[in-house]
Amino acid sequence: MILKNCTFFNENFEKELGDIKIENGKISEIGFFDEKGIDMTGKIVFPGFVDIHIHGGNGGDSSDGTAEALDKITEYLAKSGVTSFCPTTMTLPIDRLCEIARTIADYTYCNRTKGSKIVGINFEGPFIAMSKKGAQNGDYVVAGTCEAFADLFEASSGLMKIITIAPEAFDSKDFIEKASKKVTVSIGHTNANSVECQEAINNGASHMTHLFNAMTPMTHREAGVVGTAFDNDVTCELICDGEHICPAVLRNSFRLLGEDRAVVVSDSMRGAGLEIGEYELGGQTTYVKQGYKVAKLADGTIAASITNVFDEFKNLLSFGIDFKAALKACTINPAKAIGEEENIGSIAVGKYADFTVTNENLELLEVYINGALA
Repeated sequence: MILKNCTFFNENFEKELGDIKIENGKISEIGFFDEKGIDMTGKIVFPGFVDIHIHGGNGGDSSDGTAEALDKITEYLAKSGVTSFCPTTMTLPIDRLCEIARTIADYTYCNRTKGSKIVGINFEGPFIAMSKKGAQNGDYVVAGTCEAFADLFEASSGLMKIITIAPEAFDSKDFIEKASKKVTVSIGHTNANSVECQEAINNGASHMTHLFNAMTPMTHREAGVVGTAFDNDVTCELICDGEHICPAVLRNSFRLLGEDRAVVVSDSMRGAGLEIGEYELGGQTTYVKQGYKVAKLADGTIAASITNVFDEFKNLLSFGIDFKAALKACTINPAKAIGEEENIGSIAVGKYADFTVTNENLELLEVYINGALA
């Protein structure tokens, strides 16, 4: 298959004109070819968008632990321009998390051909701080152990890509050193000070779970987790729905993080893509009401987002974020954060033919996953 007359963003995220040849689900050549193909004149071809932190959407949640729930999520994301994602679990008992991981792994490896692709599992907890648990269920918060990590990793059949911990909540040095050899260890839901955060980074933590949210802030006398993250070469998740982080803070964050360290995530839950209503999240009831940009607990605490990464990309542009920086933060940067940059995240020969196609007004027209129209 050939996509003809493409206006696309190349692997350097610069606009280019040409044809894209696809074979066996991957990009085989980029150039100008005499063969006939699908005319893409008037359309803009973006790399497929990537979400490495998403709980659910369209009524399904990763923690439901069912193929039916995953079907709902993959279908919703494919229609929303997101071609690859990491289903993300909540803080639950270890045995239950292992069951969920096995279900996701079985679902992923069954050679499905429809919907957005699962490229890893993100475990958000349960090794977090009670004081910063946010919408996580405190009944299941526990201290991290290397044995528990090994159980989760084995249950995932190697699909685990990220795990969030609060490094100060337990003796985490050995945990981080061992886990970081296999997955991305992310700091989040944490009350760590700057020294504790820096020690965790020195030990191998390389990522920050939804920066600013559920962590110690940066002040002029204590850098906290936020300031320490800015001061190190780590990737940082940003929820860009306009409410989790205000536009002014996002603009400053992108200036500090540059083009390569910002990672846009949705952190969305099962209410994403649906109407107002009540939705379960990690055993708790959340509410999406008229005018809400997020789902909230009964006490008003933000529980999760109801957006998607493609819409967040457009939000970033409306907030004044540089186009190239915003695009990389939604594509190649999340791919790199989970070690999948050789397969997804940009338009380059050898990578999967994942494309999000819009018109000049950035209205979504088509989505291709592994070269097939979603």
